[in-house]
Amino acid sequence: MNSKEKKFLENLINKYSKKQLSKNILYPLIDDAFSTNDILKGMEVMLSGKITMLEITQQFEHEFAKHIGSKYAVMVNSGSSANLLAAFALVNPRKKNFLKRDSEFLIPVLCWSTSLWPFVQAGLKPKFVDVDVNNFNMDMHEFEKKLTSKVKAIVAVHVLGNSTQIEEVGKIAKSRNIFLVEDTCESLGAKYKKRYLGTFGDFGTYSFFYSHQITSGEGGMIVCNSKEDYDLIYSMRSHGWSRKLNRGNKKKNANFNIVNDTSFNFINSGFNLRPLDLSAAIGLSQFRRLNSLVQNRSINRKKIISQLTHSPLWNQQFSFLEITKNIKPSPFGMPILINKKHLSKKEQFFNFLKKQGIETRIVIGGNFVNHPSIKIYNLNSKNENFPKAQEIEDRGFYIGLHPKPISNKILKHLEENLLIIDKL
Repeated sequence: MNSKEKKFLENLINKYSKKQLSKNILYPLIDDAFSTNDILKGMEVMLSGKITMLEITQQFEHEFAKHIGSKYAVMVNSGSSANLLAAFALVNPRKKNFLKRDSEFLIPVLCWSTSLWPFVQAGLKPKFVDVDVNNFNMDMHEFEKKLTSKVKAIVAVHVLGNSTQIEEVGKIAKSRNIFLVEDTCESLGAKYKKRYLGTFGDFGTYSFFYSHQITSGEGGMIVCNSKEDYDLIYSMRSHGWSRKLNRGNKKKNANFNIVNDTSFNFINSGFNLRPLDLSAAIGLSQFRRLNSLVQNRSINRKKIISQLTHSPLWNQQFSFLEITKNIKPSPFGMPILINKKHLSKKEQFFNFLKKQGIETRIVIGGNFVNHPSIKIYNLNSKNENFPKAQEIEDRGFYIGLHPKPISNKILKHLEENLLIIDKL
């Protein structure tokens, strides 16, 4: 495509790319994050006819690993699939010291469905850990209380662009020979002491869903530093075959006993979790401006908090997520806790916001032991209570936090309608 043709397509994109929001939604949970260049990159792949996983996916993986500070990265079709690969890698017989069925793993009880289920599906048993009501992440005191000799893995969920004391978690995991998986699906771009989240453990997982820090529509990434782990997840991503595992090395692969890189040699169990090059092209275009997207969300978060707390209507109606010490956050969503004295008005308040065109939702999946699926699979057999996660579920909600600069008009609209809760 020459420069003239490219300019022609750019003009078409700018002309016809319009926001398709309901007239009733003024401030949505998700806003359009695609730039003209993102769309153009996707169009170039479509026009090439090579939309399945090829060179662009490999380029994205290479740039992602280099930027994040990991040796290896494997792109998949979702963050949930990244967790699935991490879980099944831990129990795979080809992995050194693989976990046996019914081994226990720790996971914060404030989490998403597919932060949990891949590890259960892999035959592991969860032990839920309560969270810190201020930063929404795993409470370190509760975490240490749950550590026993039966615990063989930790799934550290980095909530909404924030984290727990992940460096300390990593040190504990290493000293006890416990596997550590970092679910970083909500926190791409966040750092702990200048080191990116997702690089402290055996595996780090990321999501590129439409609402996340970057998006490829659907998509995700899993990173690791072990060649053994890389070969495992690379093979399992595509049916469990050995294709391209040698990657030009004609010597026998020590991990898989492959003599010839045959196209249909199935050496392991596997899935089909491959992304499209179409998704990779859009995701890579977004990833190259990750820093600016994170910065915009951070600025928007500060502006919203300032608009509310400096308003003449401000009366301590809410509190906001506290950033964990040593964390440089990558905000995702705008979580808010309602003052306890206004909780009786919560349902009325949410209905009011909906009428004013402000979308809201619960914080992640709430206190996850409350969901029917936990009872069906008897994953909380002791009927354990998690008061801090329950408080977040009872008091918490979040509104959107967009990657484009927020307008003064929207800030005023949020101020006038959020702070009305004590007047309802």
